[in-house]
Amino acid sequence: MSLMLPPESSSARSVVGVAGDLFSALRGESATLPRAESVVLVLIDGLGAIGLRAHAGHARALTTGMAKKDVAHSVFPSTTAAALTSILTGVWPGEHGLVGYRVLDAERDLLVNQLSGWESDGLDPETWQPAPTVFEAARREGRPTFAVGVAAYAGSGFSRATLRGAEFVAARTPAERVEAAYELAERHPGSLVYCYLPEVDKAGHKHGIASHQWVSALEDIDAALAVRVPPGVGVLVTSDHGMVDVPVNRQVVLDSSHLEGVRHLGGEPRMLHVYLEPDADADAVLARWRADLEGLADVGSRAEGIASGLFGPRVTDAAASRIGDLLVVARGSGAVYDGTAADQRSRGMVGQHGGLTPEERQVPLLRFGAFAR
Repeated sequence: MSLMLPPESSSARSVVGVAGDLFSALRGESATLPRAESVVLVLIDGLGAIGLRAHAGHARALTTGMAKKDVAHSVFPSTTAAALTSILTGVWPGEHGLVGYRVLDAERDLLVNQLSGWESDGLDPETWQPAPTVFEAARREGRPTFAVGVAAYAGSGFSRATLRGAEFVAARTPAERVEAAYELAERHPGSLVYCYLPEVDKAGHKHGIASHQWVSALEDIDAALAVRVPPGVGVLVTSDHGMVDVPVNRQVVLDSSHLEGVRHLGGEPRMLHVYLEPDADADAVLARWRADLEGLADVGSRAEGIASGLFGPRVTDAAASRIGDLLVVARGSGAVYDGTAADQRSRGMVGQHGGLTPEERQVPLLRFGAFAR
């Protein structure tokens, strides 16, 4: 089966438009948000709208008053490198070029990790991710900009690719980060403040979204966001993606016969970028993978993925060079592994994302403070 985005309502919002909404609210020009003196964007990594609603009793501050329409759709792949960059640049992965977790640097014939491998894999954040960030756009308007996050992420390659233009402020706990973000917004009228909360994502990957550890992380974040928002400050709370739990019996492990003609496997188990050997018969490999993974995953070519708009309405040459010859999207709660020793280590990850299910692509879009209805 070839690849295409699942049908969505014509009125469905995308996370790509969040930055534009915030700018419009600061100017008093938004059709959807009231004017605000300052704005705070809270990003809860890994929190899907479906998972949040299913655990509403553990997240009363977030879900009280949450309407059916308070959702947005993430990008493809539904993974942090692609989605967070789209949120913070306002463009689709096909433009900013972060089209997956691990992708091919064709010039060096090297798989690079676009989340944590910037330094080790030799990526230049300003050229590998060329799109201006929302913080750079705010600076051009003379607005103060801040990014509140975990100290370990200050100055990382991914932060330099996505947070350019923002003054980084480190805080330890979710409560301390939210408090710092609100204080900055109140103290600097006209400012744009970003607050990053990764705890739910980390708990989900390690323990799954059905675990008490995931629920505990959600409760901590909900408590952090239950505090009073300063007057005049508008707060949008969203996420980059949700996730699904992958049980052991839904792990598909490819053997050497499946990998004939394959040079590199990138992406992640829920959405593989498959890069072929230069002399491989691409059509034959595509047909074989579709047959081998029938009912388990949808398999398409790079051309099909681009033509169907998976990576957005425009795909640059640089982004296209990073997209696999084949794209393999796991169905349901499955995941696909290549059977190598390195890949086997990742099979212990319970909560995963990257695919096209509603659990992965529907994220909350909640309004607080000056934005509250």
